[in-house]
Amino acid sequence: MAFALLATGMSASHMAAGGQGRTDLSAKDRARVSAVTAPAKEFDTPERFETMSAGAATSTATPDGNAFSHPSANLDFEGEERFKLGNGLFKKVWVASPSSTRASDGLGPLFNARSCQRCHLKDGRGHPPSGPEDSAVSMFLRLSIPPQSDQDRALIDSGRLARIPEPTYGGQLQDFAVPGLPAEGRMRIEYEEFAVELKGEAPAMLRKPTYSIGDLGYGPMHPETLMSPRIASPMIGLGLLEAIHPDDILRQADPEDSNADGISGRASYYYDPATDAMVLARFGWKASMPTVEIQSAHAFSGDIGLSTPLVPEPWGDCTEGQPECRRMPHGVQKNLGDSEAPPPVLDLVSHYARNLAVPARRNIDDPAVLRGKAHFYQAGCVACHTPKYVTSRDADHTEHRFQLIWPYTDLLLHDMGEGLADGRPVGSASGQEWRTPPLWGIGLTETVNGHTFFLHDGRARSLLEAILWHGGEAQAARDAVTQMTPAARRDLIRFLESL
Repeated sequence: MAFALLATGMSASHMAAGGQGRTDLSAKDRARVSAVTAPAKEFDTPERFETMSAGAATSTATPDGNAFSHPSANLDFEGEERFKLGNGLFKKVWVASPSSTRASDGLGPLFNARSCQRCHLKDGRGHPPSGPEDSAVSMFLRLSIPPQSDQDRALIDSGRLARIPEPTYGGQLQDFAVPGLPAEGRMRIEYEEFAVELKGEAPAMLRKPTYSIGDLGYGPMHPETLMSPRIASPMIGLGLLEAIHPDDILRQADPEDSNADGISGRASYYYDPATDAMVLARFGWKASMPTVEIQSAHAFSGDIGLSTPLVPEPWGDCTEGQPECRRMPHGVQKNLGDSEAPPPVLDLVSHYARNLAVPARRNIDDPAVLRGKAHFYQAGCVACHTPKYVTSRDADHTEHRFQLIWPYTDLLLHDMGEGLADGRPVGSASGQEWRTPPLWGIGLTETVNGHTFFLHDGRARSLLEAILWHGGEAQAARDAVTQMTPAARRDLIRFLESL
């Protein structure tokens, strides 16, 4: 077939993939990186190294229900030992204080889950509850309010404050509590279905969710409360995403759409109080966290209610409007450290999270997959879902250095339109912006997690539905998919399922 790279919507910066300005590369290496990360132009055969999505770290284990739980294949003996210790802590079930199992003390007082694993089921993707009786343990609601004063607005504008928590309920709705306290409330979801026309076949039905909170445990919420749902993201490949050189992210940004291609990705930034500086952020649905360790520390606090050296408050997300919550016993034990999850715990869990391996690609030479890859490029999907990078030579962790990886993301913020908007700004992200999620491993979601729910709130019940929700900067790519022949759409999905 010999498809050529035609009107992909890729900007000049996307076309010039690989390494301009990278201080970690010699001139010779910059040329090598530029060549190997150049966009595909022909689609008759797979590209070199395409099977190994994560370079030498790729897992080649059988892609079964544990496909997201293997360690980076290039870990040394010590690294694999630390991975196994981190895995134990990731699965560890924490208990309320005081407890006879003192090393497990510190849960809550308010929480969403009793372990990391209960949100990130099998290290994979969470899902919305299937009904009123189903647990929402892998999904929760973020909460905030708009700025209420000039001081609030100044802090938000400076970047020193990412969002203003709801005064009583904090930054996240916790639907569980330790004995003696009420939970904060229960998330409620209602869906309304509507049709989207597809060329050559029956319309697709999308479901639009509406969120509310019932059974409030601490009185009414602020009348301007902003709510945004989140399902737990897959954990694979995080260390390699962390190892992408900042220049390779920043050179793709085009906030003013200077080339008029309709794509205006923006970099996200995080205020680091340790250095009193703004640093590039790349993790989370809104790209609000800069590193795996900081992301892990905030998850310990918000999801489980555990303090760490980076987020030291032992009461987790309990606010001053919940004084009884702040008075509950905590799990800090001075002989173990100054937090409930002291440095060995946070360090090991962060190491585990960095080294959950990306599975190898499957069926890369299947003609349908190759045709689907061509359609992915031609529709303009690669304008945001950047296929490949070579990680930094001086990345912090040896196993992540100088690897050719295929995550299919630019790690930038994009306006995705009104349909996906949550109306809740966070840090650098507006209420309509989302980070481009990595696509590696997406085809194994059903194998690992037993469902095919996608997007930040799981509203999409299939990969096609996820595409059809794209708007804003992705509207043209989405419309191109609706105008494909049914066979071309099937090939596109086959390609995504091979990732």
